[in-house]
Amino acid sequence: MPAPKLRVLLVTPDFPPSEGGIQLLLSRIVESTPEIEYRVLTLGQAGAEDYDREFAATVHRVGSSSGDRRLAALTLNARSLGEARSFRPDLILSGHVVASLGALALRRLLRVPLVQYVHADEFRVRNRLTATAVRQAEATIAVSRYTRQMCLDAGADPARVHVIPPGIDLPPAPTIARDEQPTLLTVATLLFRYKGHDVTVRALPLIRAKVPDVRWVVVGDGPFRPALENAIRAYGVEDAVELRGRVSDEERDRWLDRASAFCMSSRVPAAGLGGEGFGIVYMEAAAHGIPTIGGDVAGARDAVVNGETGLLIDPADHLALAGAATELLANPERARAMGAAGREHAERHAYPLIAARVEALLRETAAAR
Repeated sequence: MPAPKLRVLLVTPDFPPSEGGIQLLLSRIVESTPEIEYRVLTLGQAGAEDYDREFAATVHRVGSSSGDRRLAALTLNARSLGEARSFRPDLILSGHVVASLGALALRRLLRVPLVQYVHADEFRVRNRLTATAVRQAEATIAVSRYTRQMCLDAGADPARVHVIPPGIDLPPAPTIARDEQPTLLTVATLLFRYKGHDVTVRALPLIRAKVPDVRWVVVGDGPFRPALENAIRAYGVEDAVELRGRVSDEERDRWLDRASAFCMSSRVPAAGLGGEGFGIVYMEAAAHGIPTIGGDVAGARDAVVNGETGLLIDPADHLALAGAATELLANPERARAMGAAGREHAERHAYPLIAARVEALLRETAAAR
């Protein structure tokens, strides 16, 4: 008779069908570990009924992700107790620190271990809550070495903090030729200034001096767009920039297949906390076989292997960015070699491999309890 499956209650405010890195990560972990019996507790949202019907695990939803986020988080935490009592999990997996209030209570009341996911920006937005969660959880999954160090700085036990990066869905090999025109591509929401669009604008005139026909394609939209448009006009580079706005996944992937190099000089926000927990977009670009330029800070140091899959630079230095971009655009052979190395690096982060590491940690944590 086969042993019963490990029962895991996953509590998270972020879950498909809404889009985002955390949503994709958690859903792929569940889908890729069929030997674990999951129950997902998350927030209600448009399109959820159809999504949940086809999903690989039972999903229960409370509240709404479209209303007051604080109220929704309180509702989620309150409902987790009843959910745990009916499901009787062997372990609780908190997908975001806002779910840790209920998860920590369940840990004490039901005497089941807690595994907490930490992505980095929680330390900027909810520092005290995040610190409490990582100090008390039986295990913490940090998505990068940078995030792990933030956990240790908050007082977490080093033996309990495990670095497991996000995974990616590997795309097929490109079926179209890269554009002959030298093309820098940035894929990032225009919500945060720390993503580095402003630095790229300042670097662009210098890049054009060496690569006159360079084109910068920007995929993504948000409230920072008017400021970016003003900067583009101020530096006189309107004819070299294409702001594509929000696009479909298919169009984004076509740009990743066509571009010469990916560029996002993301920096740590002014508060000195948060930023790129891992920078999965660097890995997604690498999976399409193009070299990446990133800021030499935070989680980008795990996503980009400097000098091998791309180049890491001082994210606030437009001169350094201009030099890195010129180096890749003017040397196609080196760019191709870095792109090939990047694809190999990405293959080691395919979701089945990452999910296996998460499953091993969940089983180890449950067994130790």
